[in-house]
Amino acid sequence: MRDPLYLTRACADRLRRDLAALEAARTGLSKAIGVAREHGDLSENAEYDTARAALELNELRSAQLRAKLARVEIIEELNLPDDRIYVGATARVRDRDTGLERTITVLSAEESDPDHDVISYESPIGKGLLGHAVGECVEIETPGGAMRIEILKITR
Repeated sequence: MRDPLYLTRACADRLRRDLAALEAARTGLSKAIGVAREHGDLSENAEYDTARAALELNELRSAQLRAKLARVEIIEELNLPDDRIYVGATARVRDRDTGLERTITVLSAEESDPDHDVISYESPIGKGLLGHAVGECVEIETPGGAMRIEILKITR
């Protein structure tokens, strides 16, 4: 079994809608292939090639989404404790070297948005913070160098 993919309910719902849209598009793409096939010689039929490529891309993306959705565990249903940083937690942290404080939320790569301080639990900082509690100081190796982060507050 593959590792679970922890998502918020909203993100999982969005992926399900995306999959439904791709599956709905399959019929139209199949029809386009049929129409292009009617135009004769397939070896020099750009319309056919384009329609086949679009269907293949659609099927690939559908398969990727089905694989993701098969691994999903909804964060809101996990009943995780709120005294430590786990996926779905929001934490107020301070960089011990710069004194800079910020509030970060730890979610999946699918939901990460570093510009808005939403980080992946698979990123160096996310991995480094998982399981730690308020008051702890964590040293994390990142591609930009080592960071010393103090955990000030945790909420869910």
